[in-house]
Amino acid sequence: MPMIADSELNPAAVEIGSFFPQSPDTIWRALTDPDLLERWMMRPTGFAASVGTQFIFAIPTQPTGEIACEVLAARPGEQLKFSWVDLRAEDPARWIVDWMLHPQGRGTRLLLTQTGFDIEDRRQKMARDALERGWKVTLSRLRDVFDES
Repeated sequence: MPMIADSELNPAAVEIGSFFPQSPDTIWRALTDPDLLERWMMRPTGFAASVGTQFIFAIPTQPTGEIACEVLAARPGEQLKFSWVDLRAEDPARWIVDWMLHPQGRGTRLLLTQTGFDIEDRRQKMARDALERGWKVTLSRLRDVFDES
């Protein structure tokens, strides 16, 4: 099933739903195991799936960028939510990335929502649009990780 972008529901949010044939526990592991995260998203430093944990994602660019995060919610097999601050930005915005897992048949519907964008601000609207494209690529890499195993 293709990924569905529902940006018209909330233009100030990135919302992408995708179905995976794997169980919610398997998807949860991919969201919370640093070695798996590195394979499809970015390498986290200091990450643990517990509320209040502050960690950094290293952006594989030259020079390396960093995204500062804090876990806001962690319900195994159901939800992982964290703040997201791109430290490369002159005036970094604080966005929220929320992963919701819903059992569906023998698989899982994964819903990614990223919120906190001020779409009246041209740079933030451009960032929102770029992140939506980037998340679609990232989710296809997640699918590839499962296909490889």
